[in-house]
Amino acid sequence: MTTTTTTTPPLSATYPLAARGAALAGLAWSLFGAYQFASQTFNDEAGLIASGMTPEQAQLYAGLPVWMAAVFAIGTLGGVVGCALLLARRKASIAVLGASMAAYVALWAGDAALGVFAAFGAPQVVVLTFVVAVAAGLLWLAARLDRNGVLA
Repeated sequence: MTTTTTTTPPLSATYPLAARGAALAGLAWSLFGAYQFASQTFNDEAGLIASGMTPEQAQLYAGLPVWMAAVFAIGTLGGVVGCALLLARRKASIAVLGASMAAYVALWAGDAALGVFAAFGAPQVVVLTFVVAVAAGLLWLAARLDRNGVLA
């Protein structure tokens, strides 16, 4: 009996060190986002107040529709998985990071439409805008690495 093993041929393009560093930083950032998601989503109003929100902010946050938590989860989980795939040189990172970015855009729109930006002020706008920019940057990086033959 003969056993054959198939392996993926080695990729011809090298994985630039700066790109690896960016993917690793993206993974760390996404893990921090996952922590933020868990600490905010699985807290009641008292817990949110204890973490620094005003009673009005906690009431607003606790009353947000479920889809806001869903897009937050997709954004953070997509960032973690997408960056891990990017570090593993997988083309699937493009689709996963694209879903993450789309989810963060939906979260940004929800924050604007549902009064979160108004309740939390400019810092919330700045932070979430930065989150969307990071997600866009990671998606751009994955697409560029794919075009350069780094991803398989």
